Amino acid sequence: MEQEGKRKMLTGMVMLSAFVVWTIMIQTIDVKKVGVNGTEVGFATLNMWFHKLTGVHMPLYTISDWLGIVPILICMIFGVLGLVQLIKRRSLLKVDRDIICLGIYYILVIAGYLLFEMIPINYRPDLIDGRQEASYPSSTTLLVLSVMPTLKFQADRRIEALSIKNAISVFVIVFSLFMVICRIISGVHWLTDIVGSVLLSFGLFMIYIYFVTSAKA
Repeated sequence: MEQEGKRKMLTGMVMLSAFVVWTIMIQTIDVKKVGVNGTEVGFATLNMWFHKLTGVHMPLYTISDWLGIVPILICMIFGVLGLVQLIKRRSLLKVDRDIICLGIYYILVIAGYLLFEMIPINYRPDLIDGRQEASYPSSTTLLVLSVMPTLKFQADRRIEALSIKNAISVFVIVFSLFMVICRIISGVHWLTDIVGSVLLSFGLFMIYIYFVTSAKA
């Protein structure tokens, strides 16, 4: 079990390191002023080729944007669970460790989102409602891929009925794939934005798993 925990931590650290390297590469490799209003974009040849291939599909963007409420609701549900435990047990130390870790994890995800909103790496391929918005990493993809796996993880820990756990697993996989595909083919992000979100979310999630599963009984 200890070795498995170390592998999870190592995997998480490797993915986060890969995200840092990827972010640096985006700012240094094949950087051209091909974005809207002449903004610079890394991996310009690849990104422009893929953007022209998919085109822009605003209905998909709108649908995936609204469905971004789902992971937010999941965060709120676990927040309420933690609050109920705190009220009943009258001590933060008595709240389940995995719920406390989950709260810290969600804060880190939000912090990552806010950081890249304040320090844009690049901008979206097209204006959104006439505005030029930060594009890297894809915030919706980051939110979905960071939060949805925690729903499956918590369900596996807290629910005994196999049918319910299986149903939640299917929902998490289908919903996550649908959202990522929508963000890729809607044309509102560069391909490299999605890759960055995948690396960051997976790295953070594996580290969360490590801290939960490494806890002493």
